[in-house]
Amino acid sequence: MPPQSMSEAPPGLDKAALQTQVCQRLEADLALLLAAADTARQAATHEESKAENKYDTRGLEASYLAAGQARRAEEIRRALSTWRALQLRAYDDDLGIQLGALVCLHDAARGQQWLLLGPDGAGMKLQQQGLEVRLITAQAPLGQQLLGRGPGDEVQAGPLKWQIRQVI
Repeated sequence: MPPQSMSEAPPGLDKAALQTQVCQRLEADLALLLAAADTARQAATHEESKAENKYDTRGLEASYLAAGQARRAEEIRRALSTWRALQLRAYDDDLGIQLGALVCLHDAARGQQWLLLGPDGAGMKLQQQGLEVRLITAQAPLGQQLLGRGPGDEVQAGPLKWQIRQVI
């Protein structure tokens, strides 16, 4: 199958719907984390968390947990903000692959794999019309290799070489 540079997605793949899916997942993660952080904060300040002796560290441990969860919540807020601000564009041969590109990689042994190159949220697996799309960032080694490339180019992920088949 020859490489394709198409601006239209194959049936069922819609970048805007994938972006919405990413934002919904991040919102759900944030809500869950904020609830957990609130519970940890309440535990840290609860009367039962007061140290009964010098070896009792329940309150201190709960405060560390609450601080860590607050930092993670801020990271998710930033990721959500960057995803909401991301303007999805059609693939342009002159620019090559950019943030927001939906890329189909092919390897003879493993078949094809769809990737969404995003600003944050690496590792997330999205489903759309029965297809799995993996989210990677431009900071990942594979993401760095994809930037500026196009259909027909090869990239390497560990020992595997992939051919870029299609970019949307």
